Amino acid sequence: MTDLQFIEQSVARREAMILDANDKIWSYAELPYEEYKSSALLCDILEREGFAVKKGVAHIPTAFIARYSRGTGRPVMGILGEFDALAALSQQAATPSKSPVVSGAPGHGCGHSCLGTGALAAALTVKDYLDAYEKDGTIIYYGCAAEEGAGAKQFMARDGLFDGVDFVYTWHPASRNEVQQHCSVAIMGANFEFFGRSAHAGGSPHLGRSALDAAELMSVGVNYLREHMIDQARVHYAYVDAGGTSPNVVQDHSLVKYEVRAPKVHQMKELFERVVKVARGAAMMTETEMKYEITMAFSDYMSNDVLGRFATQCMMEVGAPQWDDDDYALAKAFLESYDPVTLDAIKAEIASKYEKEDTGALPAQKYSAEQLDALLAKPLDAEIHPYKDGPHPYESGSTDVGDVGYAVPTLNLNVATCCLGNVGHTWQMTAQSCSSLGHKGLLTAAKMLALCTVRTMQSPETIAAAWEEFRAKTGGVYHCPLPDTVMPPVGRY
Repeated sequence: MTDLQFIEQSVARREAMILDANDKIWSYAELPYEEYKSSALLCDILEREGFAVKKGVAHIPTAFIARYSRGTGRPVMGILGEFDALAALSQQAATPSKSPVVSGAPGHGCGHSCLGTGALAAALTVKDYLDAYEKDGTIIYYGCAAEEGAGAKQFMARDGLFDGVDFVYTWHPASRNEVQQHCSVAIMGANFEFFGRSAHAGGSPHLGRSALDAAELMSVGVNYLREHMIDQARVHYAYVDAGGTSPNVVQDHSLVKYEVRAPKVHQMKELFERVVKVARGAAMMTETEMKYEITMAFSDYMSNDVLGRFATQCMMEVGAPQWDDDDYALAKAFLESYDPVTLDAIKAEIASKYEKEDTGALPAQKYSAEQLDALLAKPLDAEIHPYKDGPHPYESGSTDVGDVGYAVPTLNLNVATCCLGNVGHTWQMTAQSCSSLGHKGLLTAAKMLALCTVRTMQSPETIAAAWEEFRAKTGGVYHCPLPDTVMPPVGRY
C-alpha cells in the first residue's frame, strides 16, 4: 500500500465523524476567545484518539495543544487548526441567497470550521501512520483560538510552544488549490482612549473638554498621515465608544480601535509609533488625556520555498477535490449571488488569475473568452497550480500564522472549498463552509496535509534545507512583535 492509499483509507474511515465535527463547529459559530464548545469538541476527539491534550495554553482558555508520540519522538511535526467565527455573518447552510440562521449572529465567513476539522483529520491520520508503520515521531495538533481577533499563535510562540518542532503545516479554505505563495503583512492593533470633562454643551460648553473631539481629530491626523506612508501600509479604525448619545452633553470619554499594517514588523512598528504621536497631538489640541493599550500584533507570513516545492508535489499527487455537476451548479449559484459591481470585479480577478501557466520560456497567455466563459459556467477550481520560488509579493491581509513562520519552518496550503472568485468574510463563505463544497475541500485538505507531513518526515534532507532557508530569512530566533507585558485580551477584544 502506498502512503497516499493509506492516508485515503484513514481519512475515509473517519469521514462521517470529521464532517459531523465541522457541521457542529459551524453551527456553534463562536467568536474569538469564546470558542468554548468548539475547542471542547476538538479536544474530546483528540483525547479519545490517544492524544495528550493540554488546555488553556498561552493564557487563552480556548487554545490547546494535543500531542501524540512514538519511539524517540523525533521528528516533531506540527499541524495548525483554527475554529473561530466572525460577527454578523450568520447564514443558512448551502443557501446561495442571503438568509441568516439568526439575524446579526456570527457565522463562519472565513471557513475556520473547515480549517480546524480538516487539520484534525490530518493529525489523526499521521498518528495512524506512525502506529501502522511503527515510525518514530511526534505529531502535535495546535488548537489556535481567535485568529480573527487578537490571535493566539504569537502568544503560543512567545511561550515557546513551537520550540523543538521540526516543521509545521497548515491550510486555509480558499477558491484555488495551491501552496500560498504571497506574503501577508504584519499588523498591530491598539485601543486609544481619551478622557475629557463633561459639561452642558449649550449652557457651559467652555467648561467641557471633549473626548469625542479628540478621537475625531485623531482620525483627521491619521488621514493626513496616509499620504506619507509606504504604499503597502494600511491603517484601519473603528469607534467603540463615542461618549454617549446626548449631543447636549460634552463627551468626557471615547475609545477608538486602530490597526496598522505594513509588510515587515519593523515597518509596522514605525508606522504605529507615528499613529501614537497623532493621538498625543489630538489630546493636546483638546486638552484631554490619552492612553493606549496594544491589544494584538502579528508578524508577516513568508512562504518557505523548500517546503513549498515539496508540498506542491504532494498536493498534485492527492489531486484537487472531485467536483460533480451538483457542486458546479451550487458554486455557480453562489458566484451569481454577488451584486453586479462585485461580480464584475470578481470576473476580472478570475480572468487575471487564470492565465495559461507561465512556463518561464514564454509570457503567460490569457485564456480565450470562450475558455473563461466555460470556467465561469463551472466556477470551481479543479486543478493544482504550480509553485514558483520567491521573491513573493505581499498582499494586505494578516494572520498569526506569520508568527509560527518566524519560530519554525512553516507552510500554508490553500484548498478550494468555495466558488472561484469567492469574497472572504461574507455570508456566501459561511454558507459554503457547511455544504458539499466545504466538505469535499476539507477532506481533500486533510489528505494533502497528512501526505505533506509524512513525506517531510521521511526526508531529513528536506527538513534540513527548510531550516537553512528559515534561518536565512528570519535570523533563526523568534521575536514576538508584542511587548512581553501584553497578555491575550480575553474578554476585552
